[in-house]
Amino acid sequence: MKVTTAALPLLPLFQRLLPGLPGLPGLSGLPSVPGLPDLAGLPGRLTGLSLTLLKASALEAAILAGHLLLYPSGIIQERHPVQALRPTDDRDARDDQDARDNRDARDRDPQPSPPLPRLPAPVSPPVVLLHGFIDNRSVFLLLRRSLAQHGRHEIESLNYSPLTCDIRTAAELLGRHVEEICERTGSERVDVVGHSLGGLIARYYVQRLGGDLRVRTLVTLGTPHAGTKVVPLANAHPIVRQMRPGSAVIEELTRPAPGCRTRFVSFWSDLDRVMDPLETACLDHPDLSVQNVRVSGIGHLALPVHPTVATGIRQALDTAGPETDGETSTDPGKHSGGLTVA
Repeated sequence: MKVTTAALPLLPLFQRLLPGLPGLPGLSGLPSVPGLPDLAGLPGRLTGLSLTLLKASALEAAILAGHLLLYPSGIIQERHPVQALRPTDDRDARDDQDARDNRDARDRDPQPSPPLPRLPAPVSPPVVLLHGFIDNRSVFLLLRRSLAQHGRHEIESLNYSPLTCDIRTAAELLGRHVEEICERTGSERVDVVGHSLGGLIARYYVQRLGGDLRVRTLVTLGTPHAGTKVVPLANAHPIVRQMRPGSAVIEELTRPAPGCRTRFVSFWSDLDRVMDPLETACLDHPDLSVQNVRVSGIGHLALPVHPTVATGIRQALDTAGPETDGETSTDPGKHSGGLTVA
């Protein structure tokens, strides 16, 4: 009985990770066992769970060690060379050259054949990557490489100061960065991927500062949409207090957001120890077009790093929908999906 009682605090986690896990008999406050034979397979299931937790913890430790080595490389903000031509100017230059070529062809041939129509090349909007609390853009090294290898050529990794004390201020800064990116690239909209706090900052920009006019798709990775209760001692930092359930910022994000044009995709992990409760990383808002994707087998730090999640992010960014074309979704709601990481 002592061992069983000591394991009681872990029972809610086990019940989340193992749907259908029966209650334990003879303990007050816990549901009774509907069928004792169900307990026969419990040791094997707990052994599998222990191995999964062990592998996930080992992966988190390895990622943390690697990220500490890369962290200095991401402290300085990205710099972009001044482009001689903006995309619109480049198109104009190509059109002028085509017109000159056509005139030369008419001079040589009095009856030239009509030119073949050119199909417009598909253009993906720039991708903006926004890191989490006390982090920097180096966390997106592998994700950025994956996106670039699959056709995303405009990728921006933004830093905000670790001394930032207000999500609203960080969201305003993100808005200025997005406007600068759109001006520089000639794009009307961008896609945003935010890890942890970065996703919350981007969501505030979209919902409360009119960012839905600029953000086509917002992908969040382990973001405390409803607030997290982990590490109470961290409340000394103002921005951590804003990430708590019931904070003024979290309350603002629950307010109506009619006509929001942005499509949301939220990845959440069933082994994320930074999210308390786990489901706080799910986004549930009646006015938003949302897809929640459950990731099984990895923790918080692995979400922006693991190749399986990177594939899911690429698919989320490439998925077309009515809201991605600047129209408001007519059927907002919460949809589910899942990724299993071996």
